[in-house]
Amino acid sequence: MSHSRPLHALTAAALVAAVVLGPAHLAAAAAPAQDLPTADQLSAALLTVDDVGPGYTEVPTTASPSPGENPSPASGCDALSALVNMHADATPTPGSPHVEVELDGEDGNPMVTENLTAEDAGKLTTDFTTATDAFRSCHQITFNAGTEDSVSFTVAPVTLGDRPDAPAVRLDGTLAGVQLNAYIGIERFGTVAMVFGYFQRQDAGSQEASFQYRTAVAKAERTLGSTAGSTTPPTLPTATATTTRPAVV
Repeated sequence: MSHSRPLHALTAAALVAAVVLGPAHLAAAAAPAQDLPTADQLSAALLTVDDVGPGYTEVPTTASPSPGENPSPASGCDALSALVNMHADATPTPGSPHVEVELDGEDGNPMVTENLTAEDAGKLTTDFTTATDAFRSCHQITFNAGTEDSVSFTVAPVTLGDRPDAPAVRLDGTLAGVQLNAYIGIERFGTVAMVFGYFQRQDAGSQEASFQYRTAVAKAERTLGSTAGSTTPPTLPTATATTTRPAVV
């Protein structure tokens, strides 16, 4: 039996868990007072198959079940579940450019996901703190992302990259006897928030997850001109960015 599609569903739900940094809650927000990167500029900072290594393919985001298909995809871990359920119908708004990518290994194992969202620096600081606190207070969460089986994950803090203060968690659970493991990290680059996810089955090792996270951070830093953890707005090239995503040199 293939568990790639249920795992895709859990991917979507797990990503939304961190997307208090995402766009859903911004629809009623005032227009940002500062210039933000465009969606095209954010796209240039996303990981590509050339960045993550051989064996991966890019999956159109519409191919994965949407978190909005299940109105309450999470329970337990009140703070984190509230974020999941609140943002289950996340949609981009003109005032908060948002891009995402999903890169799958063979049969969807492993999966690397990345979301980038631009937001006013002051509001991003507040949202980042909220998401960080939700991560730290969570020890177990249950996902029911449109699959027949609910999956309960234990949640533990972890360091994925070079910055110990960057919020990240490890999730461990099983689906029909199959071991599932995920690493989710969030980072900020001035006015840009990154949500990174690494999902695998029948393997709990963190080495590859850490490698891909560091790759994502390095590319975002290089492309956006902002250091990880910085509250200073990105320094972007004056030339108009395109959606062509350069490979890592």
